[in-house]
Amino acid sequence: MTTTEPTGGTGQGPRSVELVRTDLGHYTARNERGGVISMGSGEGEDFTPVELLLAALAGCSAVDVDHITSRRAEPEVFEVVASGEKVRSDADGNHMSDLEVTFRLRFADGEDGDRAREVFPRAVAQSRDRLCTVSRTVQLGTPVQMTAEDV
Repeated sequence: MTTTEPTGGTGQGPRSVELVRTDLGHYTARNERGGVISMGSGEGEDFTPVELLLAALAGCSAVDVDHITSRRAEPEVFEVVASGEKVRSDADGNHMSDLEVTFRLRFADGEDGDRAREVFPRAVAQSRDRLCTVSRTVQLGTPVQMTAEDV
């Protein structure tokens, strides 16, 4: 039996965030659990939407890899870098290309660290190929429907 979790978690079900304008080029996104993140157009310290996409790619896979490897050993270093190239194309419009997520992990010497190092590459591959909803959605090219409502 499949359970649905409407406000997060790893199970199936609906997800949503609401975004409100706080000033020209500045917005606040809020999830149903009360989490808040600010974003903007790139003028200031707030993350841009493209940077949040990169953070989502890194974060989604990080959760997967962390859960798999940390069962064997706690990492001494756990860093993830997501990068890509923002391009403009007359045919395809603005988009990102050459997306890459790089994991940099270090585990202590010993049997537990050896087990974590052994599973580490497989954990990254599983996240990329099956587990990470964000990267799988980008890879599959899921259509985005947008509507306009005059309120």
